Amino acid sequence: MADKGVFGEVLLVLEKANRHLNLPRSIYERLRTPKRSLIVSVPVELDDGSVANFAGYRVQYDFARGPAKGGVRFHPKVDLDEMTALAALMTWKCALVDIPFGGAKGGVACDPTVLSRRELERLTRRYTYEIGLFIGPESDIPAPDVYTDEQVMAWMMDTYSMMKGYSVPGVVTGKPVSLGGSLGRNKATSTGLVTVVLETLKHLETEAEGLSATLLGFGKVGLNAAYMLEEAGVRIIGVADSKGGAYNPQGLDIKELARHKRASDTVQGFRGAEDLSFDELISIETDILIPAALEGQINASNAHLVKTKILAEGANSPLTAEADELLGSKGVFIIPDILANAGGVVVSYFEWVQGLQRFFWDEAEVDERLSAVMKRAFHEVLALSRDKGMDMRTAAMVLGVKKVADAVQIRGLYP
Repeated sequence: MADKGVFGEVLLVLEKANRHLNLPRSIYERLRTPKRSLIVSVPVELDDGSVANFAGYRVQYDFARGPAKGGVRFHPKVDLDEMTALAALMTWKCALVDIPFGGAKGGVACDPTVLSRRELERLTRRYTYEIGLFIGPESDIPAPDVYTDEQVMAWMMDTYSMMKGYSVPGVVTGKPVSLGGSLGRNKATSTGLVTVVLETLKHLETEAEGLSATLLGFGKVGLNAAYMLEEAGVRIIGVADSKGGAYNPQGLDIKELARHKRASDTVQGFRGAEDLSFDELISIETDILIPAALEGQINASNAHLVKTKILAEGANSPLTAEADELLGSKGVFIIPDILANAGGVVVSYFEWVQGLQRFFWDEAEVDERLSAVMKRAFHEVLALSRDKGMDMRTAAMVLGVKKVADAVQIRGLYP
């Protein structure tokens, strides 16, 4: 089958949702098309005095429900197709959890692991300058994503503020707390993810204690999710990163594994664990599987290997359409990305609100509000899924897309 690209995969899911919605053709076509796509040149002076030129992107998919919102990633595979797909998913995600944002995504095609701190700062500042006319606290609000963090957001906020001539902390979320960031933001995606996993277990009338879990990705989302699941009594038997996997049927010591990962830049070689390839790891039976890295981790070539009861998408689009269909037919309970990993954008919204008010909440209040939003969204999706006999992904898409379509229709067409 020809490669449809990541955005093509997203459009397939949108098409499936529209079979239930039957949107007017004019609205459906608008939802298939990003509002604005920007490609910029990002020249950066390297530490040796030479200049490297990188490609940067920012896609603003939809503004019908509010300012665009979406992360910025630094990764070699960043391209327009990926950014468009992720901006579309962010649009449905924000609508699904009922926060007043549209969707956006941006990034730079680079390998941040080979850049020095100063080179990374120059890259960030130049990229921010290039997209500076298109972002802002009332128009488009970036946030951290793959290989970006609080420090990158601080550089973006400072650069934008220098362009404006005054401090604009609301231009980004995921900032350091000292610059107006929200408590709980750095673990928010994981908190939301684990919340819906535990709600799923309640729905399936299963106790968390003693269950096994495998995580495909050991960055911010995977690591924090592992800690939280461990605290709930779940045994983490497998973890994979970009270089391979570590497996122990008795359970991995996540704190020690994280220390090993920091020291060796891989989970492989961890004492007390067996080194496995990615495909070997996903072949091992587990109760909960969490893909938490990049798109298309599980696809037509390896989906048949997966043996799990619950799959929670910590990453965006970690399953291709073929893999989703195959696993669904095997009875896997799939918690789709626009629901499972929405915790990050929910707390980004909280950060934005706190910044506008200049009034900040304690971490317990952030966690309580996040939990309430995630549980409500989960049960809305579950109820529609059961009522209409549709899978959870389609139910989530139907709810999210309908809210965006309603906003587009009510606002009308200008001029």
